Amino acid sequence: MRRRDFLYMTGVGLGASMVQSMPLFGKEITIEEALTPVDVALKKRMADVALNAARAKGATYADVRIGRYLNQVIATREKQVQNIANSESYGMGVRVVAFGSWGFAATNNLDNDSIARAAEMAVAIAKGNAKLLTEPVQLAPQQGFGEVTWKTPLEINAFEVPIPDKVELLLGVNNEALKGGAKYVNSNLFMVNEQKYFASTDGSYIDQDIQRIWPTFTVTGIDPAGGKFETRNALSSPMGMGFEYLTPKDSEKIKGGPVTMYKKRYDMLEDVREATAHVAEKLKAKPVDPGKYDLVLDPTHLFLTIHESVGHPTELDRVLGYEANYAGTSFLTLDKWESKQFNFGSKAVNVIADKTEPGSLGAVGYDDEGVKCGNWDIIKDGILVNYQTIRDQAHILGLKASQACCYADSWQSIQFQRMPNVSLAPGKIPLSAAEMVKNVEKGIYMFGRNSYSIDQQRYNFQFSAQLAYEIKDGQIGGMLKDASYQSNTQEFWNSCTQLCDQNDYRLGGTFADGKGQPGQVSAVSHGSATTRFNGVNVINTGRKLG
Repeated sequence: MRRRDFLYMTGVGLGASMVQSMPLFGKEITIEEALTPVDVALKKRMADVALNAARAKGATYADVRIGRYLNQVIATREKQVQNIANSESYGMGVRVVAFGSWGFAATNNLDNDSIARAAEMAVAIAKGNAKLLTEPVQLAPQQGFGEVTWKTPLEINAFEVPIPDKVELLLGVNNEALKGGAKYVNSNLFMVNEQKYFASTDGSYIDQDIQRIWPTFTVTGIDPAGGKFETRNALSSPMGMGFEYLTPKDSEKIKGGPVTMYKKRYDMLEDVREATAHVAEKLKAKPVDPGKYDLVLDPTHLFLTIHESVGHPTELDRVLGYEANYAGTSFLTLDKWESKQFNFGSKAVNVIADKTEPGSLGAVGYDDEGVKCGNWDIIKDGILVNYQTIRDQAHILGLKASQACCYADSWQSIQFQRMPNVSLAPGKIPLSAAEMVKNVEKGIYMFGRNSYSIDQQRYNFQFSAQLAYEIKDGQIGGMLKDASYQSNTQEFWNSCTQLCDQNDYRLGGTFADGKGQPGQVSAVSHGSATTRFNGVNVINTGRKLG
């Protein structure tokens, strides 16, 4: 497909807003250009130019990231294709420790002279920063890995699938919604390919090829009599996979409840048909009665609660106050961890950080400072046991090595501590969601992410869902509207009483989690099985005073 066949994003709808929030919305390119890789030997030569120049100017440590970032977005609405964009950003970032301080510089001019100047500038910036130091940078030891590679395991490279096939799928989704009675529908497909080359004075030369995909839609229905409207978004998850995610498989579906759920294969046409029926049902749903309920939370909903109330407050930089001006600090202060007995949740709560989980958004072989990725406990049997760290934080916790949580969203952004995949371990006793519901006398069953709020210490919060169903005497009843639960993090996770088993475990996630100043985004997954929380306060968000 030629350059003229692509339309640049113009700021319409979800597709446009997502592209503007994603990093590296760079120059427009053709498919042929996107599929042509950069020679690894060339990247190594460029990296060595930067490393040598930095050392020559006095750097005691240096690392180089050569990044080529590809984004493809297709946005449709009803019977029209609104936007198609295929973009690339390519350049180099150089980070150094010199005079005990960090320095960073970047360039998209990749000739030898420009690369050397960027490295020299990074050292000069470190020298300037050193005047403000209270203590020198302390890096956890890190072995060099030599020349290694890592790639997202793919069955189908999404960038190789023809544009017309993708458009046909999205317009087919829209057609199903319109046939079912929807008033409006938009559907979108986001694809990301990060081609990242890392080199350091530790002796690592790491070439990685990382891919992610996110198919999504929003269906809107309107009550012609009253003019009220309701929506339902796709219950897909953004994934660290290829286009195979959009190949339906019955073995990857969970049926039997009020909603069909999906594991590592997604049936977009089936989901939009259900969504259209759900919107009609939501227009007639009864308002929730405020009060205490036992909540049964599906992973399509629970992932966001995990993200906000567990993932963010266990970021060590947030604990230390580095995010205070932008997105708050954390109630999980170091003294709580040092006590080794802080009761974060019930004994059923086990939260694991994992940068290697197949299919997840955060899965990579090595982080952006050359540390090999792994997994570790954050909450063990309800007790806070760890945080998330990078190389210059590890000594604060007495760790001998970084936990590989370093990431930058661009070659022109400096890497810093970002959330790994943070997941709630499933229950060990065989249990399905249907079996869980049978034991609930008065409850609400929730699916999908919706509006939420949480305070600046990640403690007090409120979450609502795309879909909510009444549970009465072990039976799923009709749909409820305006249901939102309120709690604080410690109280909520201590109300966790039961988790479904591994067969119900699924990933949710966010494609563009914001953090830092200047702001950066990252993609991260959160896994869980359907989980029960007892006696949680539910409010009616549709009620008005007076």
